Amino acid sequence: MARVAVVGGHGKVARHLHPLLVRAGHTPVALVRNEAHRPQLEDLGAEVRLLDIEKSTAEDFARAFGGCQAVVFAAGAGPDGKVERKRTVDFEGSLKSIDGAKRARIRRFVQVSAIAVDDPVPADASPVWRAYIEAKREADAALRASGLDWTILRPGWLTDDPGRLRVLIGRDVPEGDIPRADVAAVIAAVLENDGTISKQWEVVQDGLMIVEAIALAMLTDAAPGAGWAGRG
Repeated sequence: MARVAVVGGHGKVARHLHPLLVRAGHTPVALVRNEAHRPQLEDLGAEVRLLDIEKSTAEDFARAFGGCQAVVFAAGAGPDGKVERKRTVDFEGSLKSIDGAKRARIRRFVQVSAIAVDDPVPADASPVWRAYIEAKREADAALRASGLDWTILRPGWLTDDPGRLRVLIGRDVPEGDIPRADVAAVIAAVLENDGTISKQWEVVQDGLMIVEAIALAMLTDAAPGAGWAGRG
């Protein structure tokens, strides 16, 4: 049993994740800035702690992570909104979470990114979209260089469709949609599998059942010339 700190604990992916962690015997610790979210999150089985991603320091993050054994960074300002918030939430929030995890002596760290963020940004991309992609890309690079036991998940275009529990997972998968419920299920699954440490995978809907898709991705990821895994 572990306590898992979930940064962005009231987000749509996080709200799917909390019950899955409880079902696996863990305690989700939902980090949110709004006290009003407490009843809803506690109903999902989460312990609630207050943390403002943009205003808090790395030391604040470390205190919020107290007693936890893993961190999930599931926060994001989204691909719309203000350019500035892509830096303060998606990038700086990740950096402070990484620093906070180190200060709290937590090694396991799972980060939710976005598909294809290493691809060149189209010349006609909006400033907000460009800032979003760059923030996710730089946050992923920072986590890879952190020395933590990291896993980076890069889901496709998020939907609120019911979860299918069947996914394609790999280093370079065809772009597609994925229900937020399935992203949460993949997060829960990689937390249970130390073989996913130091893996960066894209994930979209359909394919194999999640545990099988992860196993195939691990096998394929180790093979020369590996591309994507999970089709079936």
